[in-house]
Amino acid sequence: MVVWSPLAVERVSEIAEYIALDKPSAAEKWVEKVFDSVGCLEDFPSSGRVVAEIKLENYREIILGNYRIIYRIEQNQISILTVRSGWEMLPVDEVIA
Repeated sequence: MVVWSPLAVERVSEIAEYIALDKPSAAEKWVEKVFDSVGCLEDFPSSGRVVAEIKLENYREIILGNYRIIYRIEQNQISILTVRSGWEMLPVDEVIA
């Protein structure tokens, strides 16, 4: 099961709003791509690469264009932790409790 954190939902919304300033249809397509990319994690949870800043096997990321979808593999679920621009430093305390 894939579970989205409130932070991840907020970040997707913020990014989509920013993209929509130039082109609303592009924002809608981007959101669809985010959810499509995450959809495969139920069957292939280790398909993303290990997050470089964390270096733990259960913290992974999917690269989608200029964005990083950060997630954690847990025993019974995949937790989507945040979505960040590839240019932003990842505040590790934002994803590790």
